[in-house]
Amino acid sequence: QVHLVESGGGLVQAGGSLRLSCAASGSIFSRSTMGWYRQGPGKQRELVARITSGNSTYYADSVKGRFTISRDNARNTVYLQMNSLIPEDTAVYYCRCTVNLLNSYWGQGTQVTVSS
Repeated sequence: QVHLVESGGGLVQAGGSLRLSCAASGSIFSRSTMGWYRQGPGKQRELVARITSGNSTYYADSVKGRFTISRDNARNTVYLQMNSLIPEDTAVYYCRCTVNLLNSYWGQGTQVTVSS
């Protein structure tokens, strides 16, 4: 079992920055793919960024060049640095830990609100 706790959300003006953190329990963090997803009002949950155990990254087109995902295996933590935020980035952001095809875990989410 993996327990994930997100933090760092909040209210920010357009053009501002936030850094989200997701701390994971357990000893399998370093071998897991970590992802950040978001769900905006009235929208489906979507993948924002993902980082593998080998530090390969993927970004949704909508956040490329603005968001950066990183991980610190010593701290069992994954980060999402969000710059140049726009109102369309407003959503609940969720952290996901994928151990294998059958096992993945979700955090409780953290609200990000970008005002115009």
